[in-house]
Amino acid sequence: MAVRTITLIPGDGIGPAITDATVRVLDAAGAAIAWETHLAGIAGVEASGSPLPEATLESIRRTGVALKGPLTTPVGVGFRSVNVALRKEFDLYANVRPARTIVPGGRYDNIDLVLIRENTEGLYVGVEHYIGMADDPKAAAESVMIITRYGAERAVRFAFDYAVQHGRRKVTLVHKANILKYTQGLFLEAGKAVAKEYEGRVEFDEMIVDAAAMNLVLKPERFDVLVMENMFGDILSDLIAGLVGGLGLAPGGNIGKNAAIFEPVHGSAPDIAGKGIANPSAMILAGCMMLEHIGQADVAARVRTALETTIRAGDATTPDLGGTGTTESFAEAVVRRLG
Repeated sequence: MAVRTITLIPGDGIGPAITDATVRVLDAAGAAIAWETHLAGIAGVEASGSPLPEATLESIRRTGVALKGPLTTPVGVGFRSVNVALRKEFDLYANVRPARTIVPGGRYDNIDLVLIRENTEGLYVGVEHYIGMADDPKAAAESVMIITRYGAERAVRFAFDYAVQHGRRKVTLVHKANILKYTQGLFLEAGKAVAKEYEGRVEFDEMIVDAAAMNLVLKPERFDVLVMENMFGDILSDLIAGLVGGLGLAPGGNIGKNAAIFEPVHGSAPDIAGKGIANPSAMILAGCMMLEHIGQADVAARVRTALETTIRAGDATTPDLGGTGTTESFAEAVVRRLG
């Protein structure tokens, strides 16, 4: 395999610890990667005065792929969210969130879902303002949901292409078009048009978001790949993570035409930073997604198998998984099982 240069952003809080554990596992598995380390978030501010240094952006532009730890957005500095700023900078329009059962015998068994979230539009574009009335300058607040046909079509097409490439049987489009007839209606209309291109290859259905939330809890087996706009995707992606044990086992990928950034979706957990007990599983799984993206799927499969075996064995799991292990001992156990 040709060696691929990857931008590595350790992140804040527990980020550096779980990043070190992940790099150790991927390197031990034989991943053909040259790491190029850069900073962002609080670490970026402390080093260069910016939560998103130009050197970090330039590295991602050059490599096209980044693996990053959780970031903390500094209060009162620049961005509403460093993560959102990265998505906008590189037009990372599709957020991919898989949820798969690792430990059997939980509340749900055999969960294997993938949620595709449109990542750049909706309410999260941040078009909002206050409306003053009488002596109250904040008497009302207004936010604008922006959905474009272009944005909806490319997100839904990404979901169908993902289904085809990964042998998935069905795509469910989740919406609220019964109430938000223009914005959500356009997303549904565009999605139906795209779905016609895949007739005979991938099943399609659509479901109102409140019904989807209920059915994900009652009958998750009726879903396979789900696609939806930004805010609904933000909410339901955490819901499906809850079906398999929580955010500690939840990786994510942010995909665009010219760049991709992979990450654990949990926060930087400053309350346990430096204690050596952070669970690196989500970061390692994000690394597996990255490996698949760059054409090293065989390495990803070995890492995922070793990780899942370690979690099921329970001999080195961290406290959040009911064990007494450390971040380091967990990584060591995964490396041993790469054998």
